[in-house]
Amino acid sequence: MSDADHLRRLLLERSVRHGDFVLASGQRSAYYIDCRLTTMSAEGQVLIGRMGLAAIRSAGWRPRAIGGLTMGADPVAYAIAAASSGTDLVIDAFSVRKEPKAHGTGKLIEGNFRSGEEVVVVEDVITSGGSAQQAISAVEGAGGRVVGVLGVVDREQGGKKALESDGILVVCLTTTSNLGVSISGLPSADL
Repeated sequence: MSDADHLRRLLLERSVRHGDFVLASGQRSAYYIDCRLTTMSAEGQVLIGRMGLAAIRSAGWRPRAIGGLTMGADPVAYAIAAASSGTDLVIDAFSVRKEPKAHGTGKLIEGNFRSGEEVVVVEDVITSGGSAQQAISAVEGAGGRVVGVLGVVDREQGGKKALESDGILVVCLTTTSNLGVSISGLPSADL
């Protein structure tokens, strides 16, 4: 089984739910993809780490670090960082808080991030692109240079296009079309 087929199987088994949902973007949807059920699984960690690192290499990116808005981006960033260990492209991970800490150093970005470094922003599910845009703003505000956005799943609802219209290259490991889920939430005919 190819990695793409393996990811599709995992997401369909663990993460895709049908019903009536309100997404983080505020949109209503007949399906929800709780990517964390895949990205936080042992099997998903290894697979997404391998696929994410391969996608970064294919895009020609050479980031020093990878991360995004906590919590959806965290397991993806950590998996890719782990997969990069021992390779010629070691990538450390960071997390972007939704708000700066109210105590201690008051950081908005935690982990292995330094001003001036090239980074990849990661997102588990891209819908409107808002979470990725929030992470990009935090990274750029702290002096980082975003070379691109890596998503696990593109819901194909305009988020990727919105990010690309801002000049950000976006690479996704899969799409809702590849998962066989239509905008209505009903399985497409080929499933």
